[in-house]
Amino acid sequence: MKLLISAKKAPRKPWLSIIGIFILSINCLLAQAQEPLYAVPSWWFGVASGANFNLHNGTNQQLNKAYATPVAFGKGDGIGLYLAPLLEYHNPYSRWGFMLQAGFDNRQGTFEEVVSSCNCPADLNTDLSYVSIEPSLRFSPILTKLNFYLYAGPRLAFNWNKAFTYQQGINPDTPEQTPDPAVKGDFDNIEKMRVSMQIGAGYDIPISSQLAKSQLVISPFVAYHPSFGQSPRSTESWDLSTLRVGAALKFGQGRKLAPLPEALSPEPNVRFYVSAPANIPAERVVREIFPLRNYVFFDLASTEIPERYVLLRKDQAKDFREDQLEMFPSKYSSTRSQRQMLVYYNVLNILGDRMGKSPSATIRLVGSSAAGFEDGMAMATSVQRYLMNTFGIDASRIVTVGRDKPKIPSEQPGATQELDLLRQGDRRVSIESNSLDLMTEFQHGPDAQLRPVEIIATQTAPPDSYVSFVNEGASAAFMSWTMEIKDDEGKVQSFGPYTQDRVSLPGKSILGTRPEGYYDITMKGISDQGYMVEKHATVRMVLWTPPKTQEGMRFSVLFEFNESRSITLYEKYLTDIVAPKIPQSGTVIIHGYTDIIGNEAHNQKLSLARADDVLGILRKSLATAGRTDVSFEVYGFGEDQILSPFDNQYPEERFYNRTVMIDIIPAK
Repeated sequence: MKLLISAKKAPRKPWLSIIGIFILSINCLLAQAQEPLYAVPSWWFGVASGANFNLHNGTNQQLNKAYATPVAFGKGDGIGLYLAPLLEYHNPYSRWGFMLQAGFDNRQGTFEEVVSSCNCPADLNTDLSYVSIEPSLRFSPILTKLNFYLYAGPRLAFNWNKAFTYQQGINPDTPEQTPDPAVKGDFDNIEKMRVSMQIGAGYDIPISSQLAKSQLVISPFVAYHPSFGQSPRSTESWDLSTLRVGAALKFGQGRKLAPLPEALSPEPNVRFYVSAPANIPAERVVREIFPLRNYVFFDLASTEIPERYVLLRKDQAKDFREDQLEMFPSKYSSTRSQRQMLVYYNVLNILGDRMGKSPSATIRLVGSSAAGFEDGMAMATSVQRYLMNTFGIDASRIVTVGRDKPKIPSEQPGATQELDLLRQGDRRVSIESNSLDLMTEFQHGPDAQLRPVEIIATQTAPPDSYVSFVNEGASAAFMSWTMEIKDDEGKVQSFGPYTQDRVSLPGKSILGTRPEGYYDITMKGISDQGYMVEKHATVRMVLWTPPKTQEGMRFSVLFEFNESRSITLYEKYLTDIVAPKIPQSGTVIIHGYTDIIGNEAHNQKLSLARADDVLGILRKSLATAGRTDVSFEVYGFGEDQILSPFDNQYPEERFYNRTVMIDIIPAK
């Protein structure tokens, strides 16, 4: 059901960044107790702390009027403490801001050991420290991610400590000597004040609700202080430079958000509505045809098969079965994608088992490495050696080849962004074969994928269980928006904040154990002018558990990097294999995904384009068969890391997220 409600549209302003699932969870919990809502503060107070990595250069010999070392000291280094209270101002909807820190700034160091004329080693260290005042201009270069910022400004340093310690050792050739006592004192000719500069970068991570009155932020930062203007003494040539790494803890108080005056809302252009399935399935038994990528990915600078792959001993290999993969789990499988990646991380065992059952089958292992064909060959040889030693495959059945890049690389010519992730995906061994016993049934030749694996599992949040909350135009009109969902027993759940126009949540996460219920949804949007817009909707939700005999089916289509068009091989697969399995009056749910590489908005469109390609092929196939009884639902979830089927830590997970999943649901 859908309920339409209109609200105002305000001028577009930058989004508030929502950092990670962890922060989002904290915000959701804290937001439940926040009534009324408050704006993000402009003024922040707190403390910054970090480590100064100091590099000393130049010469020091005449330490003061009373003492000169026999030999001059040159380079040195040390780590000192930085601790300072801070004051910061930045409008949360503007790129620009101001920062001020003033506190203890230690530039201590130990100089490299020198040897005097008596062949005696000598050491010099200093506890040089200052009280530094550092005003800075803050700038956020990414308009939609204001949490990341750059800063730069002068540093005014007032000397606090100028102590040194000089220690001369004994000649190693005459160990019976008694070493001279350490000489301790203060450097002379120390400049009382130094004016230098700094440039740095930081990232604000909210650790409290961004809608609470009192808000807390932690900001990791890194800054560079060049040697210009930092010469500590007016004599000799000593100078230093510093790399500072630390974090700032900031506290601010937001102002109370007032309701939006009616006079400011002459044109209500934002629509808020809720769309819930008539019946929300709690879980579903699904027979999944899991595609098997013919790739083995290798870690950078290693030619050994990564430990996240399931590697068996020879005595275990004889008991391996594709239909009993749960007996051979991977210790590196994540919670979210454990079931799916459990299959993939057994890819070498599946290949070895199939080759053992098909003695005539041969394979070609193509190792691809940016380090050169020899490195790629070493990777391919690692896979060959595993198949030979574990499954007893004869070496004559395996050809190994080395290349500098795969046939279908992720890194395209001219690419400049996220190269590390792209290159991880290109460091792999491809498995090629013409054997029908090894490779997929709908494509032949060296580029074919391995034959898919069939698994049966229970979906706890099937795609048709999601309730959609649509706030059309919210990304332009609001800085962020939240929802309060109240059931007919008075229980309130809070969700958000969000910045996008559409949010989907599993219906069971709202219903819990209740079989059904009526819910009042209150949407609270914060306008760019700092006002709160509040709208309401009502929806009925019904939890439904399909009978165990009603089994769904799932098929997957995998795409190469940035490829939205379903290529010819998938048209045959969808037409000849998937379409005939759709039952009379069934429902087909098509949902597209991408990995995290690339722009979020582009990935959203890309995932929907992939899903639409699949939809077009299935509709055409059914129309050719004279069928009009099938219902379709199409979604594009982009790179949404809450809804994506796999994690994005490893290249194999990212490759599997470039997918369209097809759920076939029998008629209820």
